[in-house]
Amino acid sequence: MQTIKLPRLFWAYLRRHARLIALFAVFSLVFGVVFALYDLPVEAVAYASAICLALGGVAAAFGLNAFRHRHEALVALRENAALGVDGMPPPRDLLEEDLQAIIRRLQSGWQEEISRADQERADMLEYYTLWVHQAKTPLAAMGLLLAGREDAAALEAERFKLERYVDMALQYARLGADASDFVLRECALAPIVRGAVRKYARLFIAKRIHLTVEEMDARVLTDDKWLSFAIEQLLSNAVKYTGENGHIRISLCAPLSLVIEDDGIGIQPEDLPRVFEKGYTGFNGRAGEKSTGIGLYLCKKTLERLSHTIRLESSPGSGTRAIVGLEVRRVPFD
Repeated sequence: MQTIKLPRLFWAYLRRHARLIALFAVFSLVFGVVFALYDLPVEAVAYASAICLALGGVAAAFGLNAFRHRHEALVALRENAALGVDGMPPPRDLLEEDLQAIIRRLQSGWQEEISRADQERADMLEYYTLWVHQAKTPLAAMGLLLAGREDAAALEAERFKLERYVDMALQYARLGADASDFVLRECALAPIVRGAVRKYARLFIAKRIHLTVEEMDARVLTDDKWLSFAIEQLLSNAVKYTGENGHIRISLCAPLSLVIEDDGIGIQPEDLPRVFEKGYTGFNGRAGEKSTGIGLYLCKKTLERLSHTIRLESSPGSGTRAIVGLEVRRVPFD
């Protein structure tokens, strides 16, 4: 434990009580001047001042000793601050009480931040555990297809699923980091949409889904890589919950909103307000045992980081309509 040496401690104590010492000197001077003006013996003032000075010296010695003990207690508390601040000396006045309240408030916020970080790490571990189990399914299917010499198209579909799970895990990890991976610039929307559609072309063909992509001559302030990831998640859900020979339509509507709609099984009304919650699969996800409840969560988080919005409109048996608002109303990461 490192403490201040006695000379420095003494001067620190004097500085702390400098006003009181100066006030005592001024009072002694006033008494001396008044006694001199009235031709009273100045020795009386000097004698009284000397007595007060002696008593003050004794009091100062006790005060200095208390000051030293208080300093040592605070140094010990500083060395163990990570364990808490409950060992602080009792406040001597209202100001010290206020300062200790501020310290306790800061410690409470710090502990909440640690708890939040611990929870995020726990969530990360939980997600990766879930992802590993999810990835085992297409891997096992690939093994069966190879063993039975099934057609290459089915094997490629399983490989694509695994690739998508890997991408989701990577984006999940990156979303938890700082904002440096986001590079905002003005981008043409059409190439981003076409790239996402090409990535899922095999699944459209495999399920014989009819896809309509309308012309969209628009430019948006975004990060093309992250926006593409969000669109891919929406397309993945649309393909997953749309039956064979279904229809998916991608269009642009005012004010600068990308719309992806399908004629699939739709979403139950009680599930619709919670579909963006992490880990929430809803009735459809539980019934089909295909959903991890991560895709839409990552999609919403990504769009929020880009200062975009998303909302879903759906009803059972009538398909789902995802509306992505691409207008940037604020500068992200401020």
